[in-house]
Amino acid sequence: MTTSPPPAGGVAFDFRTLPPRDRYKLMIGSIVPRPIALVTTVDLQGRVNAAPYSFFNCLSHDPPILALGVETRADLSFKDTASNIRLTEVFCVNIVSRAIAEAMHVCAIAFPTGTDELVEAGLTAVPGTAIAAPRIAEAPAAFECRRHTTLELGRSRQIVLGEILHAHYHADLVDAERLRIDPEKLDAVARLGGATCCTIRDRFDMVAPSLEEWMAAKG
Repeated sequence: MTTSPPPAGGVAFDFRTLPPRDRYKLMIGSIVPRPIALVTTVDLQGRVNAAPYSFFNCLSHDPPILALGVETRADLSFKDTASNIRLTEVFCVNIVSRAIAEAMHVCAIAFPTGTDELVEAGLTAVPGTAIAAPRIAEAPAAFECRRHTTLELGRSRQIVLGEILHAHYHADLVDAERLRIDPEKLDAVARLGGATCCTIRDRFDMVAPSLEEWMAAKG
């Protein structure tokens, strides 16, 4: 492992020489908090799969695009999520609230292919409106997606971009007229480093100043 002191006296790492696992630990410990997508898919037999991903975020609103970072297994075969998306072209991203965080971790268990993780976790599948994959009734928000693009990053990682076709929210979560989401009722959890998770309950507002406001404040 190669490190070098930066001018300010900290520690620096050359990512070109670090093993992948070491890069992973540094990235997940510092790029935080990361939202968690509990992704539901189906295979060609209609069997449901659910798995959490914290390499996840939104990238665009026009078109509305979500991104998933999906690893292969150790033998480089596709995990069920990647395989199902490849075969069916659809998936559903369910936002994880604190209320279903423990159930989400059950879905992370390496069950045999064909196991319905939602049943194991005590979660409820609701048929999709626009896609074959179901959403999760207990999730505060869910986004039905059609695969837009898949980026192959070497042999061990795919970035799946999905276009949102339909969105679902718990009734008390969203102001339908103003399209404002209540973050307290969303109560989303996120990943930090290792097994540590966090909530979004500690919040504050920061309004970016305009150029005119900034110049006036500087005098």
